[in-house]
Amino acid sequence: MKQISTTALAKERNLEPKLLFEALKEKGWIIKKDDHWLLTKEGKIVGGDMIYNPKYGEYIVWPIDLDLSNKINKTDTLTSTQIGSQYKLSAQRVNAQLAELGWIEKSNVGGWKLTQFGKKNGGYELEAQTGLPYVVWNTEILKNDTFLSSINAATGDNYNAPNNAVEIKGLTSDEVRLKYETLYRAQDGHRVRSRAEAMIDDYLYTNGIVHAYERALPGLEEIVLSDFYIPKGKVYIEFWGMEDVKYLDRKKQKKEIYAREGFNLIELTDEDLKNLDDILPRQLRKFGISVS
Repeated sequence: MKQISTTALAKERNLEPKLLFEALKEKGWIIKKDDHWLLTKEGKIVGGDMIYNPKYGEYIVWPIDLDLSNKINKTDTLTSTQIGSQYKLSAQRVNAQLAELGWIEKSNVGGWKLTQFGKKNGGYELEAQTGLPYVVWNTEILKNDTFLSSINAATGDNYNAPNNAVEIKGLTSDEVRLKYETLYRAQDGHRVRSRAEAMIDDYLYTNGIVHAYERALPGLEEIVLSDFYIPKGKVYIEFWGMEDVKYLDRKKQKKEIYAREGFNLIELTDEDLKNLDDILPRQLRKFGISVS
């Protein structure tokens, strides 16, 4: 869409430039600082932008069809922190899901940039006082089916047991792997055997952590499969889910193998899944793996 300067917009509408500047200031879309007009968050949301010209310096431009009757309130937009509070997710996790959808991407200088797909879905790119870009969203995002599906995956609500799922109590984890199919599909295409494993797989994927599913522990005479393996840091992840006697016995054996061989191990339980955003990053940092 064509964008023009405030002065050109005033001319387009047969207005005195001074009157238009005052009207935009009154609406809270621009502010004056050190004799320069600056764009506010609300001005950015209605379509304003700051551009630089070698001759004229930095100035504000607007869509040629700018609607001056538009009313923008702070309650009309949500930050990733505010969105996360709706679903008990961290802002980091929300941004990871939005990046996985292709709606935002990491900026070269830090922060998050809005993509064309994000703009189509109600995103607005703003600039923090630090100079880093960040994105806010129209409240309608909370009704967006694509976004909600992604959020449900992050919280585990998407992982309903398939019709052909079976009861697997009384078997060791290795027997389960041999006997039953991978019934759940994670976002990266991995097929896993449980809702918990799907949640862990999706967390690693959306945070850009390269990983393998069901990696055999090296150098052993018997085949012992880990739940996940992260090449960076040579870290294995085990999710301990069952509580029956046979499973607990195999769990004890596997923990002894990890300890004996000196493998880097992260252990997760059902309780940990409730706070995956806090627990998994802390565990990963112990092995030199950071979650940005």
